[in-house]
Amino acid sequence: MAHFNRERIPERVAHAKGAGAFGYFEVTDDITKYCKAKLFSEIGKKTPIVVRFSTVGGESGSADTVRDLRGFAIKFYTEDGNWNLTGNNSPIFFIRDPMLFTSLNHATKRNPVTHLRDPDMTWDFFSLRPETTYQVMWLFSDRGIPHSHRHMNGYGANTFKLVNKSNEAVYCKFHYMVWPKKEFPLIKVGKFTLNRNPKNYFAEVEQLAFPPSDMVPGIEPSPDKMLQGRLFAYADTQRYRLGANYLQIPVNCPYRTRPRNYERDGPYTVTDNQDGAPNYYPNSFSGPKNDPDVRAPPFEVSGDVDRWNSEDEDNFTQAKSFYRKTLTEAERGRLIKNLASNLLNAQEFLQVRALHNFTQVDNDFGKRLKKELEKLMEKNAE
Repeated sequence: MAHFNRERIPERVAHAKGAGAFGYFEVTDDITKYCKAKLFSEIGKKTPIVVRFSTVGGESGSADTVRDLRGFAIKFYTEDGNWNLTGNNSPIFFIRDPMLFTSLNHATKRNPVTHLRDPDMTWDFFSLRPETTYQVMWLFSDRGIPHSHRHMNGYGANTFKLVNKSNEAVYCKFHYMVWPKKEFPLIKVGKFTLNRNPKNYFAEVEQLAFPPSDMVPGIEPSPDKMLQGRLFAYADTQRYRLGANYLQIPVNCPYRTRPRNYERDGPYTVTDNQDGAPNYYPNSFSGPKNDPDVRAPPFEVSGDVDRWNSEDEDNFTQAKSFYRKTLTEAERGRLIKNLASNLLNAQEFLQVRALHNFTQVDNDFGKRLKKELEKLMEKNAE
């Protein structure tokens, strides 16, 4: 009974509903001129991986069929340690400022009074933050409910800095934000194969953790603001869910190398706790030292450090291209019907504000959406 009372651990505050699979990543194209990470060192090299697919907003027992983003995260078990590449099935995201991430999640989850999903909360946030417009359009298009995990794309969520053996750096997105392919052509890296289902869901999926702060030599953080927020938040949420030593859990452990550091003790210490190695630095007793070969190269920083509101930056150019050039006429019609049926449940002043944002994307889009919304309102009034 005592064990039964303690069976449950906190579920993920986002991406709670998920599924996982194991396999390997295989290099198919040479990118060593950009990155010295060993997993990319030669064509044909294979690295063990585990992948987790998920919905974002729902609880652990929620449906797979809801209109929602799908999470897409890969853990690479490399010989230099683990590298986590987190992302979604969408090439864009709702916000630019990581400080708004908490509010985004609160606004799209349950009302604290009714404990129900609340269109007023959701559309209040979306309409007040016009940078969400493109992602909202993407979500309410046909892409918002993929056929299955098998039939969806995956986009790394952040920009990274790749460093080669000469310490020359380039910025890289692993197929995420919509950068025009004419200006930023895609470079093929490899493919991955999933060939094993989890042996136990709790042990190998629920306890999986993907903090993007876990990197390997050759891959470094960039000034990407969302990445800067995630570097702390993702690891911290796993310390809350799984304990201070969550990296010792077998599915999270960098089993292809033996970590040496100065971290000791804490709940759920299940390894040898690094035996009698010193737990302070500097020391005279063969404690680990920084490897000079993986020292981050210097970079220049200039400009003012300040906090500013980014909501009035270019919020509609890519959304217009998506509406006019990406979607077919039939897809535009379904997007409008999906948006109208959801907006119908929000208060009128929120509808007006949302329509204003969509009209700035495209005047025809705004007019058609307004007409569809009015038609639904008249039908409900009958």
